[in-house]
Amino acid sequence: MSTQPSTELETFANPTPERDYTIRIRIPEFTCLCPKTGQPDFATLYLDYIPEARCVELKALKLYIWSFRDRGAFHEAITNEILSDLVRALEPRYMRLRAEFNVRGGIYTDVVAEHRAEGWTPPIPVQLPF
Repeated sequence: MSTQPSTELETFANPTPERDYTIRIRIPEFTCLCPKTGQPDFATLYLDYIPEARCVELKALKLYIWSFRDRGAFHEAITNEILSDLVRALEPRYMRLRAEFNVRGGIYTDVVAEHRAEGWTPPIPVQLPF
């Protein structure tokens, strides 16, 4: 069992690639450092994605998220970096990352970044009669 952070994102084959389905992951213990003060920033990350051929392995994701703990970064930059790394590793049909940062100086920050695969459109929702 690894006890060190890692920047490697392991994946596994999507068990149902013929279907659009959503994987939702909540990461409540994300931390990085403020690039101005060096003080810790805390956030909850909400990751939603519709996989294509690959899914992210959760322990690898945990170790990857841990790798940001001692890095200074602006909220906007770190959110987009994480999304870019995940998109590069998974090549999903759709991915959305919302980073909900804790209050700092009386200000809350939420950053939302999205990716849609070229040519992919979301399915039309079915309206049920009840």
